[in-house]
Amino acid sequence: MLTPIKLNPVCKEIIWGGNRLKNEYNKKSDLSNIAESWELSCRQDGMNKIVGGDFDGKTLEEYIKVNGEAVVSNIKQPFFPLLIKFIDAMDNLSVQVHPDDEYGLKNANSLGKTEMWYIIDAKEGAQLVYGLKEGVTNEEFSEAVKNGCVEEKLNYVDVKKGDVFFIPSGLVHAIGAGILLAEIQQNSNITYRVYDYNRVGKDGKPRELHVSDALNVIVNRNPEEIEKIQFSTNVKDNNTLASCEYFNVKKFNIDGACEFSTNAESFASILCLDGCGEIEFNGNRYPLFKGDSYFIPADMGEYTVSGKLEIIVSKIK
Repeated sequence: MLTPIKLNPVCKEIIWGGNRLKNEYNKKSDLSNIAESWELSCRQDGMNKIVGGDFDGKTLEEYIKVNGEAVVSNIKQPFFPLLIKFIDAMDNLSVQVHPDDEYGLKNANSLGKTEMWYIIDAKEGAQLVYGLKEGVTNEEFSEAVKNGCVEEKLNYVDVKKGDVFFIPSGLVHAIGAGILLAEIQQNSNITYRVYDYNRVGKDGKPRELHVSDALNVIVNRNPEEIEKIQFSTNVKDNNTLASCEYFNVKKFNIDGACEFSTNAESFASILCLDGCGEIEFNGNRYPLFKGDSYFIPADMGEYTVSGKLEIIVSKIK
């Protein structure tokens, strides 16, 4: 029988990461920092394991193989469709861009990456890079990369708790220092760094840049174009954060109980941002605390989330 599946995160240490995910979200790791915790991941470079139940200790991939791909959806896809993370930026991330599916499949045998960010918290004055300044052409940006004046061409945006940013493939972007966020994205790890503040890694060498690929895929969209893509299915309600061809993401502030369901078209991912409660299904209760992640199989049917908590629910349809 299909039931809610609790997932153990995969923690990643990166030069810009902090420790809020350890201290505030109960992420267990011996790493010196947790820059990212991969909360829904079916990838060889970061595979979730299941906590509790009949599949305790098994990987999400093993669960899917045993139960059939229909627990993901009845829509055939070449790869597991989503990758969902918490990201804690103590320092600035590199300025980067992601390819679309065509470029990614042709050059890296991977889907491209369209993603969205929900800002969980941000220190006063925090900013992120969201595209290029108005009027900057790709040719001008290419010259800026060559001349070492990239920062002059970037569009910086002030950030506060509760903000939502949609990042289609081709959009130059970077998370700034002091930002904690949830990221919902296509299942891809292709990142083309174009600028990294001249930092060096643990080996004392500058981190690798991917300028040629980056310049090949940059699309300088205006805000109206991004808005159109973000809500390309014309679904807007008080809960929807983003709805596009790759994912549908909603946020719920629950004080009491809220009914949900999955059907054959898509699994659901539940990510608890704050508070505590439980998932109720078929007479059983599954505790849900701040930082927890659950995989709800496609076609599991109706379930209830109750308590006082803040959650993000992501589907592919």
